[in-house]
Amino acid sequence: MNRVTRAAALAAATALALAACAAAPDEESEESPEAGGESTGEMVDYTACMISDEGGWDDASFNESGFEGLQRAGDELGIETKDAESTDPGQYASNVDAMVQEGCDLIIGVGFALEDAIEAGAQANPDINFALIDSAFSDTEFNPVTYDNAKPLLFNTQEAAYLAGYMAAGVSETGTVATYGGQPFPSVTIFMDGFADGVARYNEDNGTNVQVLGWDKEAQNGSMIGNFSDTEAGRTTTEQFIASGADVILPVAGPVGAGTLNAASQAEGVKVIWVDSDGYLQPANEENKDLILTSVMKLIGNAVFDTIENAVNGEFDATPYVGTLENGGVDLAPLHDFEGQVDEELVAAVDDLKQQIISGELVVESPSATPTE
Repeated sequence: MNRVTRAAALAAATALALAACAAAPDEESEESPEAGGESTGEMVDYTACMISDEGGWDDASFNESGFEGLQRAGDELGIETKDAESTDPGQYASNVDAMVQEGCDLIIGVGFALEDAIEAGAQANPDINFALIDSAFSDTEFNPVTYDNAKPLLFNTQEAAYLAGYMAAGVSETGTVATYGGQPFPSVTIFMDGFADGVARYNEDNGTNVQVLGWDKEAQNGSMIGNFSDTEAGRTTTEQFIASGADVILPVAGPVGAGTLNAASQAEGVKVIWVDSDGYLQPANEENKDLILTSVMKLIGNAVFDTIENAVNGEFDATPYVGTLENGGVDLAPLHDFEGQVDEELVAAVDDLKQQIISGELVVESPSATPTE
């Protein structure tokens, strides 16, 4: 059975199995620290390695964020770093093997799609530590499994996406917003779940009927382009949403979001919500950054750095890390160019909802979320 089908079947079981979470990243650290941070100047005999998914290191999304964490570790910890940039899913297993042959002490895979390759690597190399961003591990029968040398780095992005959905509904002038994904992995649909629920909450609070195109949370079904690299498909999908009246679009497909920005730039009054990193700050988005309302961020760089630092210090722990609004692992980016343009009452309402989620008063649910208690 292929990875996409398996992902959908496993999501609920995985959530139940991963109730524990590791230490949160340092909330004072930055998502994208400048290279050349504080260092002792002494090299440490340790090699941390990373493998991208097909989006590559310059995807302005989660691959790039993870790579920044690896680079920061090299700069600040004085370790050696190596990487393998995948351009095709068929390269994942061979890239893991290549990193093993390079003598890596820790190998980190970026993205759910690398689960099989990272899991096989961990099983075959018990003396090497592994980590996987955006997924836990499972057997061929979809049962969650754990390995002493393999750590999942997970993010409850439905929390921040809920805030984005509420804001999208509040700024929409057409009463229609939309979202689409790359493939139906739990790490993708979790964004869409939170977004849809945030829109629903806005309607409940304000007596409105803002519609969400592209995702049915109850059915766990919606618009998927089939990959994380086809920006043209992102553009045409967005054009279809715009033609149907949507004026705020959330693409959950890594670099494919560039296609959404392109389509939005050709239409009047259309805004985009980025994912994984703060899209406004990404050089690749410079031309159309003024269209980015906000971003649903995963602080992947922090989680990667902390995982590497613990491993270097002999404190590698396979307990899953789960990023939340409470521990600073996920967040909503600033409004940037839209600061002052969004109604102050809407901004205050979003801030209030954020505090409710942090306090536990409000729980944003998703079949793909990981319990933290």
